[in-house]
Amino acid sequence: MGQLDLFRKKSIEQIKADAEEGIGEKISLRRTLGVFDLTMLGIAAIIGAGIFAMIGNAANKGGPAVILLFIFAAIACAFSALCYAEFASRIPIAGSAYTYAYASLGELIAWIIGWDLIVEYAIGNIAVAISWSDYFTGMLRGYGISLPAYMTMDYLSAYRGFSENADAVAESLSNGYTLDALLAMNADSLSNISEKLSPSVVEAYAAWTTAPQLGDLRLIADVPALTITVLMTALVYVGIRESKVTANLMTALKLAVILLVIILGAFYVNPENWSPFAPNGFAGVMSGAAAVFFAYIGFDALSTTAEECRDPHKDLPRGMILSLLICTVLYCLLALVLTGMVSYKKLGVGDPLAFVFGPEGANLPWIAGIIAVSAVIAMATVFLVFQIGQPRLWMAMSRDGLLPPIFSSIHPKFRTPWFSTIVTGLVVAIPALFLNLTEVTDLTVIGTLFAFSIVCAGVLFKDKEFGNEKRFVPYINSQFIVPSLMLIVLALVYYFNNEGFWNFLTKIEPLGGETTWQAFSHKIPTIAFIALSIIVSLLCLVKRLSLIPVLGLLCCTYLISELGWTNWLRFTVWLFIGLSIYFGYGYVNSHIGQKANRPSKLTPSLRMASIGFLLAALGLAISSFNFVNNIIIYLMPFISTSVLKILEVVLAFIGILIGVTGAYTELRKSPEDR
Repeated sequence: MGQLDLFRKKSIEQIKADAEEGIGEKISLRRTLGVFDLTMLGIAAIIGAGIFAMIGNAANKGGPAVILLFIFAAIACAFSALCYAEFASRIPIAGSAYTYAYASLGELIAWIIGWDLIVEYAIGNIAVAISWSDYFTGMLRGYGISLPAYMTMDYLSAYRGFSENADAVAESLSNGYTLDALLAMNADSLSNISEKLSPSVVEAYAAWTTAPQLGDLRLIADVPALTITVLMTALVYVGIRESKVTANLMTALKLAVILLVIILGAFYVNPENWSPFAPNGFAGVMSGAAAVFFAYIGFDALSTTAEECRDPHKDLPRGMILSLLICTVLYCLLALVLTGMVSYKKLGVGDPLAFVFGPEGANLPWIAGIIAVSAVIAMATVFLVFQIGQPRLWMAMSRDGLLPPIFSSIHPKFRTPWFSTIVTGLVVAIPALFLNLTEVTDLTVIGTLFAFSIVCAGVLFKDKEFGNEKRFVPYINSQFIVPSLMLIVLALVYYFNNEGFWNFLTKIEPLGGETTWQAFSHKIPTIAFIALSIIVSLLCLVKRLSLIPVLGLLCCTYLISELGWTNWLRFTVWLFIGLSIYFGYGYVNSHIGQKANRPSKLTPSLRMASIGFLLAALGLAISSFNFVNNIIIYLMPFISTSVLKILEVVLAFIGILIGVTGAYTELRKSPEDR
């Protein structure tokens, strides 16, 4: 009984009833969103840093054929979007993939997805806040305004940069250079002075040496990141109507700028730049698939606004599909214009839209200022939509008892989840002040893809319950289509890369001082995807699964496999932290769990499971997150690297053992023993 207890589902009728009752809340959310508003929110969430930065690197790898990459990523997203739309039309409740998983896969998977979505919304917004800060300070520098380095850099980056390279900067200063002169130099000029110098190193030195001090503590923080977080959190707190108007205005301005770039750039296109169309072949085009997918992240956030839609059954699916379609068209047109204006070889820059209007392209410098402003606006709109989504996710989890009741409290005046909004702001603001979280970018992508995969799987599990009802996603028999596609893909891989095919199967070649295990670990994601593909193909043959969710599941898991073993470890760390909280609070307080005679308070075995998974997370975090290493070394400088490696293995092993033992012990108990 115990194991099945973890996978208790909520019926669609029960989910709707709980939302209407509000679990004690008498104040509902305000329904003000229509198709136009949802489409604009979707575009606001999708078009962000991806269109302003990643499109350049993708074009540099794939050439003009990068348009095919955007189409492929759009198709992969479309499969997932259709599955989201299927659930959204049947379960018009705030909570997104979390609510859908609760209805189709059970409580434990729902908790994992709810916890996973925090990666996309809240933790993803930490990266957005830091990126926005970079764009904003760059825009200010373009107008001759410079903020002190200690106000634009996180504490750990400043400490690390100063401690590792202070001698190189000090030597340059002793040779007659001033700190302001070094800050004004580009990477090439600094490397000519010393190989150890770079813009980030000089900024770290400047931040550390010029920061005001409070005792021994240097006051270094990313102030613009804090500012955007406070402003957007306040806007979301005030209400969805105000957030809607702001998002619509910012999105309209952003679209106008992108259309300006496309239309104006079309006059400077040289068709010769489109030849060769795919200079690096199919492999070159597909090499940036996961990165390009990042440019599409965001449309799923619309499903968290279900309770604020005027007609969620119709408007939510339409808003998702329309926003995805509009963004795909814009991405493809922009890719064609950029690769037509300059050679694809020159597009490997961080600001490709501004670059093509510089001396290498159209030579229209006034456009660069407009693009800088639009980039700041683009990041702000993405931040706003995700900041709207996270509180509503926590509200849904609180209604189910998996989080404390205060997370579902609705403000009597503004009719927004006020406490969840404040907590979201703190979760984003505090780390953004002090941490350099470049490592969470891939973590955000893997978390999003994981959620997409679960939603696609959820549609497959609910197919029998949907029966012959009218579906948003049409049923197409995959019995022979999917196995045939798998065989065709396998044959193509073997035909075009025979040597690589056999090397993958038969050889383990360590590179750059790697151990044999480290070399093998790089293959684990691909092996896992191949195994899943075989299992899904067999299920299609036997169960005649619906084609669209199957293709969505396979596309998303393929992109996950491209993100590498280290990112899988980081994601596992996050899931272990979530399991610790689930067994420490959610399992006991779950509303459907209380109906199943679960314990009403924390038992020794549940406490054991919670502590165990937390220890496992700490052990894996030491090996997979650089900033965790830096914090430990900073706090305990006497610990050597070799001791840290032993510590991470011991903590991870013992933690998993304790966590699994505690959970298993609790789940094996009969209702009478509880």
